[in-house]
Amino acid sequence: MPPLRCGPVAHDLRAPLRAIDGFGLALEEDCAGKLDASSADHLKRIRRSAQHMGQLIDGLLGLSRVTRGDLMREKVDVTKIAQGSGARLRDANPQREVELVIHEGLVAEGDARLITAALDNLLSNAWKFTNKRPQARVEVGRLEEAKENKTVFFVGDNGVGFDPTYAHKLFGAFQRLHAVTEFEGSGIGLATVQRIVRRHGGRIWADGEVGRGATFYFTL
Repeated sequence: MPPLRCGPVAHDLRAPLRAIDGFGLALEEDCAGKLDASSADHLKRIRRSAQHMGQLIDGLLGLSRVTRGDLMREKVDVTKIAQGSGARLRDANPQREVELVIHEGLVAEGDARLITAALDNLLSNAWKFTNKRPQARVEVGRLEEAKENKTVFFVGDNGVGFDPTYAHKLFGAFQRLHAVTEFEGSGIGLATVQRIVRRHGGRIWADGEVGRGATFYFTL
């Protein structure tokens, strides 16, 4: 039996989800003012669930893509990539005030496309989990002391953090340490980062404390 291909399956799953969300929207518009509060809330929940499932499918597609294709190794300007990721986050969240510190001279050897995807995910996580901090801070840099003869990069924040007892769950697909009602997301971002790092022959780990932020370290 041939292996299951994620692309066609994702397309097949997206079609009924679009129909559910589309008909839900039509009902909202047609029945505006006619539904009681409870029924209107149920309809909104149906649409939110369909949209969330769409995000999960997109996440799975991204996860599958990082395992396919050749790894194009080259000298990569990590500082520039992180600055680009930060600029996109600022554009998408103009109301946020975040102190973003990116060290100069960060360079790696690897696939620029995949490293960009990894930093996009790590910075997006840091941005999200600092959204309740009046003075949010996110830092991208490298450790001064090399370990295992490899450069250790890090993305740290002063956000909600996590219980280190459950650190082993951080990189599993669909594993969440915070409720989706508190922080939105697919639960696939860190699993994607881990696959990218492993494809480069590196490793990733995290330190954190509840209420005192989190730092993700990785080598390539």
